[in-house]
Amino acid sequence: MSITQLDHLRETLKDLRCQHRDLDSEISSMESLTYIDSLELRRLKKRKLSLKETIVKLESQLIPDLNA
Repeated sequence: MSITQLDHLRETLKDLRCQHRDLDSEISSMESLTYIDSLELRRLKKRKLSLKETIVKLESQLIPDLNA
């Protein structure tokens, strides 16, 4: 993987982590409300999980292959 690709991957990870953090805040705020839109809350949690899975996948690409 070239340096440019690694830089792009790191930047993408940074953006995804930010989105994940924002979703976490939004979910926490929503859960503290008296009235909770459970459908919207479920969607946010699924989106957060999807982001986390993508982050883990991209992070694994940054780890050098030990067999190389």
